[in-house]
Amino acid sequence: MERIRALIVDDEPLARDRIRDLLDRDPEVAVMADCRDGQEAIAAIREHAPDLVFLDVQMPEKSGFDVIAEVGVERLPVIVFVTAHDDYALRAFEVAALDYLLKPFDADRFAKTLGRAKAQIRSRQPDEFQQRVLSMMEGLRAAPRGLERLIVKTGGQLVFLKTEEVDWIQAEGNYVRLHIGGVSHLLRETIQSLDDGLDPRRFLRIHRSTIVNLDRVREIQPLVHGECRVVLTDGTKLTLSRGYRDRLSRFET
Repeated sequence: MERIRALIVDDEPLARDRIRDLLDRDPEVAVMADCRDGQEAIAAIREHAPDLVFLDVQMPEKSGFDVIAEVGVERLPVIVFVTAHDDYALRAFEVAALDYLLKPFDADRFAKTLGRAKAQIRSRQPDEFQQRVLSMMEGLRAAPRGLERLIVKTGGQLVFLKTEEVDWIQAEGNYVRLHIGGVSHLLRETIQSLDDGLDPRRFLRIHRSTIVNLDRVREIQPLVHGECRVVLTDGTKLTLSRGYRDRLSRFET
């Protein structure tokens, strides 16, 4: 029997190594490539035409959902989504009967997931799988989204923060800084994944490195070259870049 061609996509080296180690134990699977980000994943899917992809949802620049959108649902292999969150995305996967791995996962959970993926591949019904992915993507776009809380480590403890308390969010590489009143917290999360997960009725991406809580906005002042200054209720001044200007349109009358 021809071996199943697999692809691993995750921005965390340890996560990639973990999945590869588990796949290497299975003689029915051949790993074609490891990808560190969404752009590499898109190129590798087009080059290798894998049967199976383990796809991290939260990655810098391009998320797992961005990869799907760019590759096109009609060209998708079977996908196992990998995520560190138990939020709206997991509910969407479950509704669409799509498989996922919640980090951290053990060998037993991985084996069950891999077994289901193999069965899906061998059923030779790609249209059914692609339709479920399409339904999931449409559902994510249409449904009100909203992380209700974030968990940060501070002083050796886990602190639960309500997202509604966050004033604004600033990107710092593969981390973000949450500004709440006069205090800030560092969270290992990308600005893109938070933009995907926060309630769009409350939070607005105004810059490639900035998300703002609309409830904290006092005024927006036009600047030159299409940019604007966003002034928060506490006096904080942020920049709304020209590339994100059109996101304001849904709030304008």
